Amino acid sequence: MSRFSQPDPELGHRLSRRGMLGVAAGATAAALLGAAAPANAATGSASATTGGATPATAPGTKGRGRPVLPPGRLGIQLYSLRDKVSTLGFGPVFAELERYGYDEVEFAGYTQGSAGPITLAQLKRLARNHGLNPIGSHVGYYSDDPNAYTFAQNLTKVLDDAQALGLKHIGTASGPFRYGSTVDAWKRAAEDFNTYGAAARARGMKFYQHNHSEEFSFATDNPKVRLYDILLKETDPDLVHLEMDIYWAYVGQFRFSKRPDGTPAPFEPLNYVLRQPDRYPLFHVKDGESDPSNPYGYTMTDVGDGDIDYQRFISAVTRLRGHRMAHHWQAEHDNPAESFTFARRSSAHLHSLREKC
Repeated sequence: MSRFSQPDPELGHRLSRRGMLGVAAGATAAALLGAAAPANAATGSASATTGGATPATAPGTKGRGRPVLPPGRLGIQLYSLRDKVSTLGFGPVFAELERYGYDEVEFAGYTQGSAGPITLAQLKRLARNHGLNPIGSHVGYYSDDPNAYTFAQNLTKVLDDAQALGLKHIGTASGPFRYGSTVDAWKRAAEDFNTYGAAARARGMKFYQHNHSEEFSFATDNPKVRLYDILLKETDPDLVHLEMDIYWAYVGQFRFSKRPDGTPAPFEPLNYVLRQPDRYPLFHVKDGESDPSNPYGYTMTDVGDGDIDYQRFISAVTRLRGHRMAHHWQAEHDNPAESFTFARRSSAHLHSLREKC
């Protein structure tokens, strides 16, 4: 936190999320979705709450050209639906996601909070019963608590749980700031990630790191070096993968296209992916309305309501030779006004996108 001279809303979100990810209980994993998560009590059934349009009947699905979104590859990060999971439980949430046309789910904790306990076997079966493939999960990187449910403190337990769920990817949304923001600090963090990646690979899984915008800032001891570039260079591409949060990457572009001395340092998030597409099995599809008066450059919105060109971004990746089915696209909104509405509208928009003829 000392890295920032002013309060940083993104850091606050990240630390809050990390704290929620840091506790394991019994046979289940991190207790994320309980009283710490804001809960909007549902009125009536889940279907009545949402209006229930599916991608097949949603407006905007007509048009020429191949669908931009590859079949079977639309997921959602369940952090976006934490209020519904904690009040309704996974079952009703998964039923709604099935109706909206989702294929996959990415976990941010495996318990239901006030909705009652659930085992990993039950959770896996419940997802599959609704046609949802558990594709990945976010777990904390490290903690000062030696018993914390993090990669650094409880690697074996984290991987045991991921394997029990049948996950192919297991990762963290924590930034590599464990040792600081210097070049050597990030090299040390990269060594940690290589260790976790090797352990995950031995179990048939891929370890990944999910970015926020701070990863695109510059090393405090060498402001010519972008921290994200250190992460890419110092991690083994066969062991450490990336989940690009596209929204936060474009926030990073807005915030860090100049070095601290004011010299230009432009970058394009999509180019990172196009240069090393095999390193990016997962993406977070999160939208934002451009707002230069905002210190982050964007105001987060439901997917389709913002200015990030997902027709262009997804098409560019999926048109790469051999890569149409190689990636997974997870819709997310950190704090949606109504989480089921966000999920429904985001699916409808992404299914409506067509490649340009």
